[in-house]
Amino acid sequence: MAIWKKLFGEDETSDGVDYYTEGLALMREGKFHEALTSFRLALKESPGDTVVLQQIAIAYTRIGMADEATKTYRHVLQKDPGAAGAHYGLAYLLLRKGGEREAIQHLEAFLSDPPRGPDAREHIAHARRTLAELRGEDPQHL
Repeated sequence: MAIWKKLFGEDETSDGVDYYTEGLALMREGKFHEALTSFRLALKESPGDTVVLQQIAIAYTRIGMADEATKTYRHVLQKDPGAAGAHYGLAYLLLRKGGEREAIQHLEAFLSDPPRGPDAREHIAHARRTLAELRGEDPQHL
């Protein structure tokens, strides 16, 4: 089939490979390095896509590349200051490094316009508990 695509001038990347979806599936399987490769290919198809960049940051975090994840989240926030996922991920990376003050700002930004849906509830509750603890409040009263 590839020969016909070349003969008729069709782009070989139009074979239906969805690198983003592939990356998500690999993440679910715990294959973070492979997922990172897929997300990078997705980013080539859609340069600057903040959703793909956030998945790259998550993959970096999962493989222990916290500095790269932090840079990637910051890059996302430069492009889209309201990217809730980037605020959330960056907040927890900052907490690992002792950056409570900046983490609070990112948790507040995340909670000011949180994502919607059943999958988001757990993250919202986690962010609220963390923020309460950082502020010295009782997280049980949330």
